[in-house]
Amino acid sequence: MPDIQSMAHAIRFLALDSILNAGEGHQGVPLGMAEIAATLYARHLKVDPDDPLWPDRDRVVLSNGHGSMLLYALLHLSGYSHVGIDALRSFRQLGSVCAGHPEIEQDAGIEITTGLLGQGIACAVGMAVAEARLAAEFGTELVDHRTWAFVGDGCLQEGMGQEAISLAGHLQLGKLTFLWDDNHITDDGDTALSISEDVPARFRAANWHVQEVDGHDISALDEAMAAATNDPRPSLIACRTVIARGIPRLEGQRGGHSAPLTPEDSAAMRAALGWGHPAFDVPAPIRADWSAAMAQGAARHASWQDRLANHPKAERFRRWQSGILPGIWATTEARLASHAAGSTTPRATIQSSGDVCDALATDLPETLVLCADLEAPTNHKRSRTAFTSCDRSGSYVHCGVREHLMGAMTCGIAAHGGLRPINVTYLAFADYERAAMRMAALMGLPALFVFSHDSIGVGSNGPTHQPVEILASFRAMPNMRVFRPSGAVETAEAWQIAMERRDGPSLLALSKQPAAQVRLNVAENLTRRGAYVLGDRNAARDLTLIATGTEVGLAVEAQQRLAQMGHHAAVVSMPCWELFAEQEERYQRQVLGKAPRIAIEAAMRFGWDRWLRPGDRFIGMDGFGASASAEVLYDHFGLSVSNIVKIARSLLGH
Repeated sequence: MPDIQSMAHAIRFLALDSILNAGEGHQGVPLGMAEIAATLYARHLKVDPDDPLWPDRDRVVLSNGHGSMLLYALLHLSGYSHVGIDALRSFRQLGSVCAGHPEIEQDAGIEITTGLLGQGIACAVGMAVAEARLAAEFGTELVDHRTWAFVGDGCLQEGMGQEAISLAGHLQLGKLTFLWDDNHITDDGDTALSISEDVPARFRAANWHVQEVDGHDISALDEAMAAATNDPRPSLIACRTVIARGIPRLEGQRGGHSAPLTPEDSAAMRAALGWGHPAFDVPAPIRADWSAAMAQGAARHASWQDRLANHPKAERFRRWQSGILPGIWATTEARLASHAAGSTTPRATIQSSGDVCDALATDLPETLVLCADLEAPTNHKRSRTAFTSCDRSGSYVHCGVREHLMGAMTCGIAAHGGLRPINVTYLAFADYERAAMRMAALMGLPALFVFSHDSIGVGSNGPTHQPVEILASFRAMPNMRVFRPSGAVETAEAWQIAMERRDGPSLLALSKQPAAQVRLNVAENLTRRGAYVLGDRNAARDLTLIATGTEVGLAVEAQQRLAQMGHHAAVVSMPCWELFAEQEERYQRQVLGKAPRIAIEAAMRFGWDRWLRPGDRFIGMDGFGASASAEVLYDHFGLSVSNIVKIARSLLGH
């Protein structure tokens, strides 16, 4: 039998030594949760460190990510090759896999970047959804694993924490377990400073399986984890712990969270716990216990490989896991583009996006749509059935009014692998999702965020629902591609690009208001260029009108009216700034031209000066919107053909 207590002490001392070596860190979590983590890895976790990307491995999420040395010590002791002793010595140094907070590197066993408190458990809900959906498709012979999340008090105080508890309980995600480090201490001091409710009761009310144990009692922890794996409900194990366990000066104290450690603390902890080994030294018998624990996972992995080799859906499973698009993708692209070009009737781009999403339910069945209580106005369910507690085969998740959770679930599903998440809501609600979307961009996850109601075109719902400033904020986010398509063709093209992308997320800002179908030619996906001239880009021009979204239709009308007055205007549709910025300079010059420029967008000017020069003009918003019909608002704020013509003639000296 393994000596789990000694395995736990190995976690403690590797964490202590690494934090001391770095000169900073958060010792409270690894010292307080050592028995919890050691028991999980010794008795209950299914992983194979020799193949960190094994699709049917258990997922471990460190939601209280400031305690990152808990995870790094676990990975090192378990034998993950990227987390050797030198990696621990480089904790918090530039380029180290052992960063201050965990940053996704699945080859090293780091499943996800959890970021701000609360996001980790919400990502874990997404992972559990992914496991259940894949198990419904491929059977438990190929997909039968759990998601375990280490959770701190702060994670459960964040609002999205309650969102996660609520939806996971509703969906009955029975392969999800939270291991709560219930130490009664936050950065400010005792949790009683800011919280007094019965936290386990919140879980019970949401239909979770709840157990409360001593977080340092290995036998009790073992029994609780076994019970969790045998219960059909998601499980909370509330583990009463002592923060900074083992350091006499800091045990149970506010300073146990992250107070600077000293060599005297190291000596005192070694004496208190009977650890007579030098820094970064783990005795061979303890390492042998860790190795034996991991051998169980390796054996299960070998058995799984045999099942995969003989499984009738093996090829399909491998493709879904790889993220490679199906062989019919070129045909799908052509069909989507052809359908988009099939009508000249003005149509909201959210409706055109729904056409694409519906087609992909068959052509790309690994897509999974998440929507925040907006099934009808966003129009992305159609032929899809719902993923529920009774039917895991559905490809549409009703997330309820829980946008922040939904964004983080999107990250969890994408990081889990095997599915392509599509997140759908209104653009005004994107700020609820921003932290999760930032993590998707930081991690380079292939997630698609589809937003409707993109501008003052929302109309009489008023300025609270008119996201005039949000496009600029997401265009400023590194590695986020922002698309605002002009009509059905660009919408289909943007979907194609987003589905092909594997190194980061994409955002589609789509209209409630009708969009003129300004382009019917689909011989080439011009959206891949980010911006292009509608018509002959080499034709002589007196003026360049640059627009996005439904405003491209206004620019085309203004172009026609200006032509009647003898002025030659070129119209540039710019659906994606990021892709246009990647084009060679010569192409950019050809598109933008030397003539005076007018940018037209029903949003704030911020960022547009990247494409405008001194003397060029911007027609758009300089403040929040108002409550009236879309037609009235566009005219009121100067986003009209007559105003574009007026400003154009003024710019040309007329």
